[in-house]
Amino acid sequence: MHGRLNIIRLSSIVEFISYLKKNQRAIFEESKKDGEVKELMLHENFQTAFQPILTLAEGETIGFEVLNRPNSTPVFPTTEEFYTFIGKSNNVFRIEGFLRNLSLKKYAEQLKQTSSHENGLIFLNIQPQVLTDRSYRSGTTLDLLKKYNLSPDQVVLELTEKEAVIDYKEFEKTIENYRQQGFRIAVDDAGTGYNSLKTIISLKPEFIKLDKSLIRDIHIQPAQQQLVGLLLDFAAQSNTKIIAEGIENALELRFLKNLGIHFGQGYALGRPEPALIRGEVPSC
Repeated sequence: MHGRLNIIRLSSIVEFISYLKKNQRAIFEESKKDGEVKELMLHENFQTAFQPILTLAEGETIGFEVLNRPNSTPVFPTTEEFYTFIGKSNNVFRIEGFLRNLSLKKYAEQLKQTSSHENGLIFLNIQPQVLTDRSYRSGTTLDLLKKYNLSPDQVVLELTEKEAVIDYKEFEKTIENYRQQGFRIAVDDAGTGYNSLKTIISLKPEFIKLDKSLIRDIHIQPAQQQLVGLLLDFAAQSNTKIIAEGIENALELRFLKNLGIHFGQGYALGRPEPALIRGEVPSC
């Protein structure tokens, strides 16, 4: 009996060593990326910018999306590569907490320099799985807001789906808890796939952010026009507002205004800046 157990143990050890050899490169790369993330966080090597979101009809700035971009490194040469890794990382909860704290700190610092945006909305990007993580303590975000003298009704939690929501019923309960505290919800990248559409139907968010791929050249793309029109109809029935992202020129802007899109964001309205600078809807 003992001999058989020893054989099983030896076999398990051999299998584990074989696994390590086969995956040595991947394990090394993962470890290197984890180390790079820790360094970026330790030294706060991020550039924080604020991009205005405007009403298309009146041209008023209703708030800002906070964008944290890591300084480029050999491991993460682009911001997209950094956030793709974070979405799949086992440390996503800790990293998201750091980025949320950084966003609110930088926003509060900017408020000290101006008094014209105190009632504006703050759009904070957040991975959905963070909200349902068992280690997430209820009230953590509220504590951060209190620290920076901000209110939950100023905050829009912008769900960025790097990883798909698995348990929608549980997620709906979590979101409802945040709503009861005063937070609002936005679904990012709408129209890019099944998951974002399912999230919209399940959560009925206060804001739907249309992905820039739907907005690019929309004035000459009938298929994009049809999908945006369907989302606008859904929004009207569910008391949701539409935000068009990535508006870059007057032709796109004019079409979206005529269509009745509520809000807009993009270079044509205002670029991401390190300060809170109101956007402007150009005449078109």
